[in-house]
Amino acid sequence: MNIKSIAARCGVSVATISRVINDSPKVSEMTRQRVLQIMREEGYTPNAFARGLGLGSMRMVGLLCRDVSNPFYGLAVSLLERNLRLKGYDSLLCSSGSHLEDKKKCLTLLLKKKVDAIILVGAAFREKHDNSHIADAARQAPVFLLNAELQIPNVYCVLCDEKEAMRANVRYMAAAGLRDILYLHDMTGWAWAGMQKLQGYRQGLSDYGIAENAELIQAVELGIEPACERVAALLKTKIPITGMIASEDLLAVGAHKALLAAGREIPIIGFNNSLITPCTTPSLTSVDNRLEAMCPLTIDMLEKVLSGGDVPAKTVLPATLVERGTFRRADR
Repeated sequence: MNIKSIAARCGVSVATISRVINDSPKVSEMTRQRVLQIMREEGYTPNAFARGLGLGSMRMVGLLCRDVSNPFYGLAVSLLERNLRLKGYDSLLCSSGSHLEDKKKCLTLLLKKKVDAIILVGAAFREKHDNSHIADAARQAPVFLLNAELQIPNVYCVLCDEKEAMRANVRYMAAAGLRDILYLHDMTGWAWAGMQKLQGYRQGLSDYGIAENAELIQAVELGIEPACERVAALLKTKIPITGMIASEDLLAVGAHKALLAAGREIPIIGFNNSLITPCTTPSLTSVDNRLEAMCPLTIDMLEKVLSGGDVPAKTVLPATLVERGTFRRADR
């Protein structure tokens, strides 16, 4: 239960619940006792967010990121912090790494700091089977997922339709007559975002009646050199490759580097439209998953939630393809 749920069950406003929490004299004793009883029944513990409705919030938002050195995460954190400052909020950043226990520890740390809300940056925080730690956190403060989806009360998701974006990438290449399309991805284990992109790739092949070739789906460690080494090895085989799509720009840059070394030219599309895309020659065509739109939208939604307003549990934005030198659509 959150403060809005408590208010709904009591049949009073969120402001009344806040007055009870803050021991305001502007509430009748009968109403106070009814609210306190329901709070006890539901095991509801008010946090800084709830108290702040009456006393002025902490105006502190926790940001949880897997690895701020990753170009995608780094840009997301920068945009979120900038938009929080514009709204008068401070932020507290934790880089958790990939291990679940470390993610839980960082989440607990942020809650102990009495932040008003928490933003989970990227899909790395959605686990395959058990997301109860996020549900527990959402009972204490609103949780916002940037570019991931979870159906949990008091969790709000802002994401890009990356599955459809990857499906469109295959469609663009197939329309250009490219049918042997290598897919490089960093999903060495289960990852929600990785699964979405892989499903999009497979759907794109199906759309054009292209048979899936397991040899053209390659999982590699996220990084330029691992991708370069894998593509260099593939180019020495008899596996036909007429186009390349990567799940991350870092992998696309590595593939591009291998092609240059081999004296080959094969169309490439990256993903994330990160700051490194103009650094190749020719520059890298990449999917823009709309971080510069998602981040301010997330902060707008956060501010509305903290003010007691209603926002949708999920907001999805379409991706766009930024065409540069490594690939241009033929269907324009």
